[in-house]
Amino acid sequence: MTSPARAPHAGRPDTLALGGRTEGPRALLSARGELVLGCTDTLAGTLAALPAGVTRIELDVSGVSFMDTTGLTFLTLLGDYARRHGVRVSATGWHGQPRRVLELAGLDATDPLRTAPPAASGARTASAVARERAEQLELLRLEIEQLRHALDSRPVIDQARGVLMAAHACTPDQAWEILREASQRTNTKLRQVAAAVTESATRDGPAPPGPLRAALGEAAARHAR
Repeated sequence: MTSPARAPHAGRPDTLALGGRTEGPRALLSARGELVLGCTDTLAGTLAALPAGVTRIELDVSGVSFMDTTGLTFLTLLGDYARRHGVRVSATGWHGQPRRVLELAGLDATDPLRTAPPAASGARTASAVARERAEQLELLRLEIEQLRHALDSRPVIDQARGVLMAAHACTPDQAWEILREASQRTNTKLRQVAAAVTESATRDGPAPPGPLRAALGEAAARHAR
C-alpha cells in the first residue's frame, strides 16, 4: 500500500510515499518525503484503498522532511475523512521544518489532529482570532518561501565552494567564508556571488565583475594567511 506524489524541486527525488499495513481495525501508515503539491492525491488514494472495518488510523510522519501550506490541506483531508467515516486518526512524529510549520499555523505540533484549537472567549473575538491566524499564515508563507529559495540555491553554492577549494586549496568552511565575505563586501546576494564564481570556472566563462573579483581575492588571501 504505497503511492507517490510529484517532487516539488527539479532534481530532488523527495516525493511523498505513503505505506503501511492493517492490524485488525487499525491502519498503521507511514509517510516519507515532502508534503507539497500532489500529496493530497497520494493521501486520497491511500485512504480509498483502506479495507472496510478500519476504525483507527495511526500516521507516522517522522519520515517527512519538508512541508509547505499544502501540508495543511493534507491534514484537513485526513481530518475530514475521520469525521465522515467515524474513524479516530492520529498524525505523530513531526520534527524539523514540518513541525515549525505546524507551530506557525497555531496547531498542536505533537498531533495536530488530536484536538481542535480552543474557542475564542472574552476579548479574543472571532475577528481577533482570524487576524492572528492570518498573520501566522503569512509568517508561514514567508518562512517556507525563504527555505525553498535556500534549497534551490544550495547546488550552485556547493559548486562555487568546490571551485574556490580547487583554486585556493582551502577547506569547505573557508570556501563558504570567502563567498559570504564577498557577498557582504559587495552587497551582492550569496546566490549571485556563487553563480558568478561557477560561471567563471566554465570554458570561456566570464570572470566575475571587478568589485566582486577583488572582494573574492581579498577574502581568499585573508583565509590563506
